[in-house]
Order: sequence, then structure tokens, then C-alpha cells
Amino acid sequence: MSRLNYHHLRYFHAVAHDGNLTRTAERLNLSQSALSVQIAKLEDQLGHSLFERRGRQLHLTEAGRIALDHADAIFATGDELVGTLRNAAAGRQALRVGAMATLSRNFQIAFLRPLLGRADVELVLRSGSPAELLQALEALRLDLVLMNQPAAGDAASALISHRIDEQQVSLIGAPGLAAGAQGLRALLERCPVILPTAASSIRTGFDSLVARLDVRPQVAAEVDDMALMRLLAREGVGLGVLAPIVVRDELRGGALVELEPLPGITESFYAVALERRFPNPLVAELIAAAAGASSGSAS
Repeated sequence: MSRLNYHHLRYFHAVAHDGNLTRTAERLNLSQSALSVQIAKLEDQLGHSLFERRGRQLHLTEAGRIALDHADAIFATGDELVGTLRNAAAGRQALRVGAMATLSRNFQIAFLRPLLGRADVELVLRSGSPAELLQALEALRLDLVLMNQPAAGDAASALISHRIDEQQVSLIGAPGLAAGAQGLRALLERCPVILPTAASSIRTGFDSLVARLDVRPQVAAEVDDMALMRLLAREGVGLGVLAPIVVRDELRGGALVELEPLPGITESFYAVALERRFPNPLVAELIAAAAGASSGSAS
């Protein structure tokens, strides 16, 4: 089989992402017929049709979807190589970090602290859903993803989940909200609570705990954003089911108090990386620093 023509593959890649031959031709400053010829040559070489036309739109065939997956990986690797070598030549490295939109900002800052303020490092920070972030990680648009759960994978997956911290979860509220309530059972019976949503592992643990204690707490709010939970707790709406790191500044300043730890309930934090040919050395540096901090606090 002859060598793959990467110019043909690049044209296919552009059309596949645009879904419109005319628009892609205009963007690449080519005639539509010339672009069609390039894609036809690629189809001849691969022995499969890559597109089918439905009205004015082009849709990928099964072979086209397979080709696009490979093309994405090929061009992402090329971009990674260029970016890595340019940064090395310039003496300045970029690190692209994604974090779940609901993840504690305090945790994120603590994790990134070894790199903050360094003149040789440029941090690019993104937030989103786990699915969006992991997709960007696998497409090499991110170097690292911070989550409170390990990435789901299988034997074919190149994702590596590093557990970098674990925090005890407690009932945390405004001073005076729990006046007169002594002990965990009394707090749960007398005070409203602010809970994470059912998708959270913390919520699963909390529901199991109150079932064992045979109490039915009043739920003031269910939220999927730790920043909003912190604000509601500060307003005295209820007792937040939170890891103390989420409200570290409020605890230090006295705006909130930690009342009772919730036995058996913890929040874990993960740094998810991708096994790569050209790994960003800053990823290993951060993970090593987090592991050192975790073992130091445990000793």
C-alpha cells in the first residue's frame, strides 16, 4: 500500500469537522471541485467512501468516522510536538488544566500552587463537565483534568487517574445555627441541611449514614456547585455537607464553623492524565508535589 498523503487527510479532516464542502473550500481558498478531487483521492487510497450526502450536508460514513478519529489523533500529536518544542526553545512551558465546574476552587489553587507565579510557566485553565474535559484530554487539548472521581476506562484506555488527596466531609454551618444541638444525631434532627445532588458520591454516603442513624433531616437545598453551597451555608440556610477545604477561608475567618465530621464520608480528588509520547513535564511535577504534600499531612 502506498504511503498516506497527509495533504489529502488534512483536507478530509477540515471538511469532516465543517460538514460542508462549500464552506470548507472558501475557508481554505480552494475551489470546491479541487477539494472534492483531493478527498476522492484519499477515498481511492483507503478503498472506502468517507462521506455520504444528505441534502446539502455531508455526513460521515462508518469508514469516515474511523478515519476522522485517526486524523484527530494524528494532527493533535503534530500540534503537541510543535508546541512542546517551541516552548522548550523559548524556555517557557504551557500547562493546560481542566477542572470540573463544580470542583472546589480552594483545592484547585492548592494543587496548582507549586507553579503559581513562576516566570517559566504559563497556565491555561478551563472548566466544564467531566465528559467534555476528558474528551479534550484525549484529543490533547488539555494536559491534565482535575475531578472528584476517577475517570472511567477500560483495558484500551490510556487515561491514568492519580488520587492526589482525600478530605473528611463534615457538617459545616454559620455560627449560632446549631445552638443547643449536641452531637451528630441532634444536628441532623434539628437543623436543615444543604446537600450535593444524587450524582455525588458524598450524597450517596450521606444517604446511607442517615439511614443507619434512622433520622430524616430537613433538606434546605440540593446543589451541584460547591461555591453555591458555600454561599448558602454562609447565609445560614442550613448546614452544608462539605469537605473543609471548600470553605477553608470562611472557617479561618469565623464566618463558618465545622460542627461534626460525618463518619465514613470523604471526598477524593483526582488528577487525570493521558499516557503520551511527549508528556508535559509539569504534569509529573504537580502530581509529585501533591503526593508529597499528602504523605506529609498524613504522617
